[in-house]
Amino acid sequence: MWLGSCFIEPPAVYMLCLDGMKVLVLYRPNSEHGRVIESFIRDFRYQHEVNADILDVQNVDSRDGVATASLYDVVQYPAILVLADDGQLVKLWEGDSLPLMDEVAGYVYNA
Repeated sequence: MWLGSCFIEPPAVYMLCLDGMKVLVLYRPNSEHGRVIESFIRDFRYQHEVNADILDVQNVDSRDGVATASLYDVVQYPAILVLADDGQLVKLWEGDSLPLMDEVAGYVYNA
């Protein structure tokens, strides 16, 4: 169960707070990678019970997407970025080979 940015596992054996780390996905929805990335996002949300505050998805062709890609020097798409709460880049994956979902979750959950 989510309580703010914390996940509480009944019967409250542990409480996992996700304050601080965010996952940002930059991709082109109508590209050859569009379906793969959308499946990755859907499965990541389902398997790791990630809410919208933690996972942000941006179209790289949008104004925000272009600005974000420029800010973090992303040159290949799709790109998955793990960001600290202050916006500092923690980890970046670019290009065709996507990381394992557990690897991305490990950065977020071990913040």
